[in-house]
Amino acid sequence: MTDSEFRAIQSNDCQTLIFDGDDTLWENNIYFERATADFIDWLDHAHLSRDEVRAVLDEIEHVNIGVHGYGSVMYGHSLRETAERLRNEELSPDELATILAFAERISSHPMELIDDVESTLSALHGHHRLLLLTKGQREEQEVKIARSGLTDLFDAAIVAPEKDIPTYQAVVVEHGLDPAQTWMIGNSPKSDINPALAVGMHAVFIPHAETWRMEHQDLSSAPDGQRFLTVERFAGLLDHFGPARVRDMRSVRSGRTDALGGKGER
Repeated sequence: MTDSEFRAIQSNDCQTLIFDGDDTLWENNIYFERATADFIDWLDHAHLSRDEVRAVLDEIEHVNIGVHGYGSVMYGHSLRETAERLRNEELSPDELATILAFAERISSHPMELIDDVESTLSALHGHHRLLLLTKGQREEQEVKIARSGLTDLFDAAIVAPEKDIPTYQAVVVEHGLDPAQTWMIGNSPKSDINPALAVGMHAVFIPHAETWRMEHQDLSSAPDGQRFLTVERFAGLLDHFGPARVRDMRSVRSGRTDALGGKGER
């Protein structure tokens, strides 16, 4: 076994696992997609196709992220601006109320955890340090975190306005992390995988069929000394970080210590 292989085994012992929230732990974008479909139905544009209307909405959302941040408030502003632009007129009070209701129903939708999230986190808790890192409007995200019922499984829950390289660098410093012992786990190439790899962390990609199109990006390759995994289901994390895996890695490390003349157990 080479030294690099030994270090890789050590890294599977007690580590810091950082989890994304939206569309990794709980459903999120499906509610926006349903609201968007209903908005396009309601708008019923005379000339533009559904895809063309969606393209206008995407353009406006992209601009509004810089003004209002992420979440249902930004989304409501974007629906309103899209309707006004495409109708080329101001909306009536009733029309405005209808549009805002599309956005408001998202924030009031019952929390829906993704399959096996709670049981998997419970199994990982106590064997690794678990952090939650989500982005968006603070109050809205904190409500989601509280409603998820998962708070006690995390050492800390972090809400950031953006998840980019400076955010990950700040998390490393503020929480005293060693990037070489830290994994970012999420569904977004743009916000979870690529910036985490860029600051020296490892990463686990859990694809979600309804990932928001603005989170799409080509996945980076892991630099030398870092690892990048794809896990199709949340419960698949146990194959890499679960209690049995930790015990196996400790056993292998113990055997390595014996081989080096240490006091490892057998």
